[in-house]
Amino acid sequence: MATSEDGFAAERLFNQGFSYTYDDVIFLPHYIDFPTESVQLATRLSRNVPLSIPCVSSPMDTVTESHMAAAMAALGGIGIIHSNLNPSDQAALVRSAKARRVPILSNPVFTSPSARIESMEDFGSNPYVLVTESGAAKSKLVGYVSRADWLKLPNKEVKIYDYMVNSSDFVPWDYDLERIGSYMDEKGKDVIGMVKDDEVVDLISTEEVERIKTYPKLGAGTVGPDGTWMVGAAAGTREQDKERLEYLVKAGINAVVLDSSQGNSIYQIEMIKYIKLTYPELDVVGGNVVTINQAQNLIQAGVDGLRVGMGSGSICTTQEVCAVGRGQATAVYKVASIASQSGVPVIADGGISFSGHVVKALALGASTVMMGSFLAGSTEAPGAYEYQNGHRVKKYRGMGSLEAMTKGSDARYLGDKAKLKIAQGVVGAVADKGSVLKFIPYTMQAVKQGFQDLGASSLQSAHDLLRSRVLRLEVRTGAAQVEGGVHGLISYEKKAF
Repeated sequence: MATSEDGFAAERLFNQGFSYTYDDVIFLPHYIDFPTESVQLATRLSRNVPLSIPCVSSPMDTVTESHMAAAMAALGGIGIIHSNLNPSDQAALVRSAKARRVPILSNPVFTSPSARIESMEDFGSNPYVLVTESGAAKSKLVGYVSRADWLKLPNKEVKIYDYMVNSSDFVPWDYDLERIGSYMDEKGKDVIGMVKDDEVVDLISTEEVERIKTYPKLGAGTVGPDGTWMVGAAAGTREQDKERLEYLVKAGINAVVLDSSQGNSIYQIEMIKYIKLTYPELDVVGGNVVTINQAQNLIQAGVDGLRVGMGSGSICTTQEVCAVGRGQATAVYKVASIASQSGVPVIADGGISFSGHVVKALALGASTVMMGSFLAGSTEAPGAYEYQNGHRVKKYRGMGSLEAMTKGSDARYLGDKAKLKIAQGVVGAVADKGSVLKFIPYTMQAVKQGFQDLGASSLQSAHDLLRSRVLRLEVRTGAAQVEGGVHGLISYEKKAF
C-alpha cells in the first residue's frame, strides 16, 4: 500500500514553471525540540560581513541615510546608504553613521558665534544648531542654540553669541547609552556634545537618551574591526562610479552594493573585476538577479554576495513596464540554490510586508532580507512627516520613479543615456511606523517563532532542512490565502506587538 506524503520538496515545487511570490507558498510545520530562545539568527551580508540579525535597509533615498544606517547597525543588521547624491555627500553620510555608538537622531548643523540664524530652515530637521569657533565640525564646541529658544527671541537679528547656551562639556563618540546617561546625571546637564578626534559629532539631549532607553535593549551591534559601526553603500557601474568608490572607501565602508535593476551586464561584471583588483579587502554585492544564469555570471566575476529581486518591491513597476522579472519566492530559491554551492550569501530584496515573509525568504535560502517599504515611514527614515487625511506619513518613492531619476538613479536602470525617461517606479507615502529600534526587535522575535515551527534553530539549519527535502511546502489557493489572514470580522484592530 502506497503511503501519501505531505506537501512538496522545494526542488519539485519550484521546477514546475510557475513564478511564485511569498504569499503563494506556505511551509508545513516540522518537529520542535528546542525553545524559541534557542533560535539563532546570526548570518552574513556577504562573505566577510557578519550580522547578528538578517536585516538590511535598502539603498533608497527615502529609506537609508546616516540615521537609518546607525540604527540598523545598533540592532545587529546593516544599512546600505543610497547613491542618489554626489559622492562627497554620500561619503559624509557614511562617516556620520560610523561616528556614533548610540543611534541618536540628528544630522548636525554648525555655525559660528558671529553668525545669525535667519529662519527655521537653518535648523534643518534638528532641534539644535551647534556653535563652534569656526562654524565647522572640526572646531571647538562653544555652545548651541535650540529651536525652541530661537522661536522665543523678540529680536531675531542679533548674533548667535548674544543668546546661545555656552557648552564646554562633551563625551567621546564611543560612549554607550548608559555611560552617556550617567555622565549627564553627574554633570546635571540636559544637553551635551559628542566628539571624535577633535571633531564635533553631535549634540545629545536627555530626551533622546530616555527615548532610546524605552526600546528593547540593544546588543553589541554590528561593529567592524576599527570599532565603528559597519556600514554599506551603493554605487553604480559607470566610469564615474570609480571616483565615487574612492570616496566611499576612504569614508570606511564595509561593503559596496552595485545598484542595478538588472545586474547581469557587461558593465557590472567589469566593475566587479575592477573593485576586486583595486580594493581586494572590500566585499562586493552584485545584482539584482533572479535567475541561475544571472547569478552564475556574477559569481564567476567574483562577487561576495548577491542581491535577488526584480519588480517585487511595493513601489516597483518593472514587471508591468518591461515584462521582465520573477516572483520573489521562486527567485530567492533558484538563486540561493546555485549561490550556496560557492558560499555566496543571498540578499532577498523586496516583497517583505510581514514577519512571515522574512521567514519564507530566509527558509528558501536567503541569508538576509533587504527592506524598503518595511522601514519607510519610520523615525529613522529620511524626510519630514506630513499629514494626509489625518494620517501622519512620510514620502516613499521607488528609485525607478521619475522623481528619483531626476536625482541620478536613472543609471540604475541603464537609462541615464536615454533621451526619453521611462519610469519603473512610483512615488507614494507610508504611515508613521515609529522607531526601527522598537519594531525590528519584535519582528525578529516573530521570525524566531516561525523558525521554531519549522523545526530550524538557525538559518543554516533551515537551509539544510530545505535541501534535504525535510521541509515541505504547498501552494496556497486564493481562498487559502484569504483564510490564512484576518477574515469574517466586521471590524478589528491589527497590532503585531
